[in-house]
Amino acid sequence: MLGLNHDAIKRWITIITAFGVLAPLNSLAEIIDYHQHLYSDEAGARSSPGPKGIDADNLIAQLDAAGIRRAVVLSVAYSFSNPNKPPVPNEYEHVMAENNWTSAQVAKYPQRLLGFCSVNPLRPYALEEIARCAKDPNLRTGLKLHFGNSDVNVDNPDHLARVRRVFRAANEHHMAIVVHMHANIDHHRPYGAKEALIFLEELLPEASDVVVQIAHLAGGGGYDDPATDAALSVFVKAIERKDPRMRNVYFDVCGIAIPGMWENKADLVVHRIRQIGTNRLLYGSDAATADNGPKSALKRWHSLPLTQEEFREIENNVAPYLRNWLSAAESRR
Repeated sequence: MLGLNHDAIKRWITIITAFGVLAPLNSLAEIIDYHQHLYSDEAGARSSPGPKGIDADNLIAQLDAAGIRRAVVLSVAYSFSNPNKPPVPNEYEHVMAENNWTSAQVAKYPQRLLGFCSVNPLRPYALEEIARCAKDPNLRTGLKLHFGNSDVNVDNPDHLARVRRVFRAANEHHMAIVVHMHANIDHHRPYGAKEALIFLEELLPEASDVVVQIAHLAGGGGYDDPATDAALSVFVKAIERKDPRMRNVYFDVCGIAIPGMWENKADLVVHRIRQIGTNRLLYGSDAATADNGPKSALKRWHSLPLTQEEFREIENNVAPYLRNWLSAAESRR
């Protein structure tokens, strides 16, 4: 773009972004945390935060301390169907209540927090809950799926059929999908290149019109599990051959820099990030627990051997599903 002035370059950036490519806008060039959670007291008791949970006031205070302006809040309603926890009577009522609570919490900070609905894709009420969330202005932007906590096994034909229906429903409701696609570790479900290929060939075509954000660089946190790199490599190769199914696929780097779980793979992690391209990557810090506050998570992320320019590009990326919300938030400032 030789010969273009600053205003012309900005116009080109806007045009490029309109076609689905991630690009930072000057007015929005602040760190966005694309992978956060809130927990009601009940959900917290079933998860890592503990019995008190994490509410919006708590999260905002921690984001302020980290210098992070905005966050995408992924509901943890799926935790009420976690196979590693005792069953919950009237499970669907608890799922609806958690999604409703998350909606009410993010509504307290409409310029800073954006909520995503969540559900176990294997449950018979999954499609009903997605349709309900699609009517909620605080949750309708997207859907969080957690294959591990929902014990999804894409090698199981019944599971795959159910998840395909969920992806199709999200697409029909214009809801982006954030997916923790690593299979359940405690139950030793299969995970690796084969499962990533199933995801690419069977699931992505069902959600071809919306963003699919694959969490944790296709892993479960850290990068020490060889299965994670095997899975991610499938997507890297698809990107390299310009597979059209990857058109709306992005990856968040949430939880990659867990101490002791990536250092000996540092060069490989950076290599994969560069193969994917910084324009497809989104920053995330995960739940703001006692040992993983946004400030400490951001500091650990900066321990990766990336350049400062690469950090800046990833942290300032604006995902397509956020653009309308961010524009509205900016107009209210």
